[in-house]
Amino acid sequence: MTGFSVADVRAQFPSLSIADDGKPRIYLDNPAGTQVPRHVIDRATHAMIEQNANLGGAFVTSEMARTLVDEAHVAAAHFYNAPSARDVIFGANMTTITLAMSRNLQKTLNITEGDEIVLSRMDHDSNVAPWLLVAEDTGATVKWIEFDTDTFEFPDDAIDKVLSDKTKIVAIGHASNCTGTINDVKSMCAKARSAGAISYVDAVQFAPHGVIDVQDIGCDFLVSSAYKFFGPHQGILYGRAEVLENLFSYQVRPALEHGAPAKFEIGTAPRETLAASLGAIEYIASLGNDGGADTPLSRSRVVSGMQAAMGHEMALTRQMISGLSSIKGVKVRGITSDNALARRVPTVAITMEGKNPGEAAKSMARDNIFMWSGHNYALEPINHMNLMKDGGVLRIGLAHYNTADEVDIMLERLEGLV
Repeated sequence: MTGFSVADVRAQFPSLSIADDGKPRIYLDNPAGTQVPRHVIDRATHAMIEQNANLGGAFVTSEMARTLVDEAHVAAAHFYNAPSARDVIFGANMTTITLAMSRNLQKTLNITEGDEIVLSRMDHDSNVAPWLLVAEDTGATVKWIEFDTDTFEFPDDAIDKVLSDKTKIVAIGHASNCTGTINDVKSMCAKARSAGAISYVDAVQFAPHGVIDVQDIGCDFLVSSAYKFFGPHQGILYGRAEVLENLFSYQVRPALEHGAPAKFEIGTAPRETLAASLGAIEYIASLGNDGGADTPLSRSRVVSGMQAAMGHEMALTRQMISGLSSIKGVKVRGITSDNALARRVPTVAITMEGKNPGEAAKSMARDNIFMWSGHNYALEPINHMNLMKDGGVLRIGLAHYNTADEVDIMLERLEGLV
């Protein structure tokens, strides 16, 4: 693409042209999963037709499948800025990967009674429950990083209050799937390492909206899900090479012989989702001005494409939060200050005076405006804000293919509802 054009972007997504009973679909359910461009669909189809074989054979489909697997790992390394493609692990989804890695780390670190695990009150349960299970099974103590319910951010010293020489793991979120807050994970990971702890970052909600750089963050692990950034239902993990090398893995014996990433990729990886994840990263790279469609995928192209999308999203976010803040009875449960919008993603949770979030979501759905309600698996932040008793929140989430007109329609319908 030459310059960012939302019209050109939308033309690449078949689902965006669908109408139901004459009502166009307005996808504001993006925090739970984004729509998929034609390039991703074509990548998956090609893999199922042309590259459908297991690895290690002397025949052409097996050789093509090997090339695909390697290309997907390289693309994910570009996406995360990982030092090597061997540092990237594909799995079913973020939750499945994290449950597995929590057990691997429990065994490798020999976590026992008296050890400590630090968790965040702002996180999705996928980066909470696996570690709670480790604590339950080992007798380890769980400590919590608490966020300010007025600012929706962590105080600068929040993690300092809970770290100690007993801390083994620090699990934090890059961006909240509830409040939308972007956290200072770089600082937190540095403090975790200084305490001798392993850092594990959930970047699922950040990945569609910002540039990820694991080397700059300095994390030991970072994970996201491709279906949140225009790809298939698949999870992608980065692990620091020095940690992966010595990390135990529950795996069948032949896979253990190959080291990372194979020893952590349980079973045969589905070629179609690997191809589609590769396609999603290629699609993001295509949004920028750093080379044409035939230019090889590179880190710089990924960054350029993401930055182009971010510019459009920021304008929509400003429009949406300004509009929501002006509706009487609506409270945004997240950062609203115009000069602080860079510290949030366009995932916006609201409550409405006298209105149940679930009923509001149903009402909006009747106008073909898609949103989610409830706790959205963000049990800790919803409980921390004391909102569970009221049905949680109504969550509105933008992607770079949304338009200003769609935001206006949503605001008009919501104001009428309230």
